[in-house]
Amino acid sequence: MGKEYCFCTLAVGKRYRTHAKILAKDIQEQASGITFVVLTDEPDDFEEYSHVIAIKHRLQSVKGYHDKRFVIEKSLEKFDTCVFLDSDVRIIGSVPQGLEWLPGITARTGCNIIKHNVQTKPRAEFAAIEKVAQNLSINLQETQWFHEFMFVVSKQDGTEQVFLKLWQTISYFFEMQGIYDGEGNVMGLAAAKAGFPIRFDSEDRFPFFKDNIERIRVKMGQSDIIDKQVYFDKHKEIEYPKRANLKKIIDKFTSKVVFYYRLLRLRVYFKQNSSLQEFLVK
Repeated sequence: MGKEYCFCTLAVGKRYRTHAKILAKDIQEQASGITFVVLTDEPDDFEEYSHVIAIKHRLQSVKGYHDKRFVIEKSLEKFDTCVFLDSDVRIIGSVPQGLEWLPGITARTGCNIIKHNVQTKPRAEFAAIEKVAQNLSINLQETQWFHEFMFVVSKQDGTEQVFLKLWQTISYFFEMQGIYDGEGNVMGLAAAKAGFPIRFDSEDRFPFFKDNIERIRVKMGQSDIIDKQVYFDKHKEIEYPKRANLKKIIDKFTSKVVFYYRLLRLRVYFKQNSSLQEFLVK
């Protein structure tokens, strides 16, 4: 499809599908003609949207955070560039035509990985970061961390495939250490090793709403909470639906069972994969 780009997200579970359907409508209205790739457990939920490519997906990573890489992988099979958005992001204004990005990763917010993880005291993840850097000969002084709620990935002569493979391997390492999120750290390490450039572009290409980002904007006087209240209210309605107590108990139990199943599956995979074991025990 040439040098076109797409939007993409991960939407597994009713809550995330609900968010993603609203985002699909935003894209339809604000970015006419742009495809939206969605990895989801229920593709039929998106059949009313002609611009959506809904791909059946079952979560693979222990808590689902690192499944973003499957979204990127599938999107880059069809497009040269993909714009990943968390499913609860809203596009609240027109997206300009002809947007382009340089090869590699373009992130809205980020910094050096050491700076992010060593503020007043090192984060728990930093030991894992140092171990990966040691095993893969990565210079942390030249490694970036970025906020993973919104970022762009553009092809670079196959380097993106090396990046995705390293993301997978490093995510396994982190999860074996009990670190299930922190994709920004893992992607930064993978990009550094692959030679896949990371750039920061703090100038928003289009108007958007993300609840935690908007709260910061309001606090800094950059946004009016009254103007955005409708978005906050809708987000809260989806995030905290009214449920019977029995339903809450069942959902919590199911979540625990699924978590331990995925963790067990990872540990079995690790025991059966000698190359991964070598990576972890260097």
